[in-house]
Formats: sequence, structure tokens, C-alpha cells
Amino acid sequence: MSAIEQLIAGYRRFRGGYYEANRERLVDLARYGQSPRIAVVACCDSRVDPAVITDSTPGELFVVRNVANLVPPCEGEGIWHGTSAALQFAVCGLEVEDLVVLGHARCGGIRSLLEGPGGDRAGDKFIADWMSVADEARKRVLDRADLPTLEEQAHACELAAIEISLANLETFPWIRERTEQARLHLHGWYYDMMSGDLLQLDASSGRFVSV
Repeated sequence: MSAIEQLIAGYRRFRGGYYEANRERLVDLARYGQSPRIAVVACCDSRVDPAVITDSTPGELFVVRNVANLVPPCEGEGIWHGTSAALQFAVCGLEVEDLVVLGHARCGGIRSLLEGPGGDRAGDKFIADWMSVADEARKRVLDRADLPTLEEQAHACELAAIEISLANLETFPWIRERTEQARLHLHGWYYDMMSGDLLQLDASSGRFVSV
């Protein structure tokens, strides 16, 4: 069976199983629209699905996925702002109450940021340009003498990139206004797929701790 045939077979199992068992809920979502209370910025890595990790069902999470779960700073120039547009819809349109930046271990985007020669590799321009959002995380890590291996550097960079994305969220005026009014709460999470552990950024200590 080919990969696409497996996908179709999976849909058929869903249609006859989950859909039928949850038909009323799914029809209500279609008829009345979505009203998720939480938005998640996650990586497009196929191994890290926010709904699976949090055991969430359709309609509970508004998920924005991109390479390395990054949030760029608010910028008015240009017209292609997919992540920013999705965030604006979640915050201003759906009025979510919580916004989570969900990073993860062994992120290929972060690894490329650390290994790449400044983002000049031929053919990687889109990735390199996007990963420049996390350049500050890379600089922080490379300035540390206590991270001798690439694995340790990557782990530290993954955490630092979450912190940078959280700071970038505050550059959007409609996010900053809502956080100042306590109408919106920002969270930094980190998932380790090897151990299954989920960490969250503790605002008081500035450290990632187990949930």
C-alpha cells in the first residue's frame, strides 16, 4: 500500500469510526462555527501534533504551524504574513484567552540555524530567511561556554527561540493590549518526544519546569 493509499484508508477509518461516534459535535462545529479558547503556535514537524500531545478534540485548539514554531516581530512591510495573519484572526477574531508557543526537542529548523553558514546556502533561502527570526537565540547559545556539544547547543537554542517568540508576540499592539488587560495569557511550552515530558516557562524564575 502506498503512502497516499494509507492516508485514504485512514480517512475511511475516521469516517466510519470517529466521525460517526462524534457526529453531533462535528455537525455543531460546522453549523455554528468554532470558538476555541486556546491558540497554539507549533512546529510543522510531523512528529509533534499539538492536538495529540494535549489530547484535544476538534474545535478546542486554533493551531498555527510553521518551521520551528517561530513568531516574527510585528512588521508593516510586505504582504505575505501567514503566521501574523493567523495570530490576528485567533486573537482579534476568535478572542482566544490563552496563546501557547509550543517548541520541541530535536527541531530540524533550529539545527539548521546552528549548522548553517549564516543562511547563505543555495536553495535554502526561504528556510534561512525564516529562521533569521531566531538569530538572537543562536547568538545567545554560541556565546555560552558551558555548551560544548551541538546537542546541548540545539536544546538551549530551542528554549531560547520560544522566549524570543514570546517577546515578539508582545510587539503586536493588539496582543500587548490584551495581555496588559489580562484578557490574553501567553505561555511557552517545550515538548521532548523522547521522554514524553512537557515543560513550561515559569515567568517568575525564567526557567522551564515540568507541568
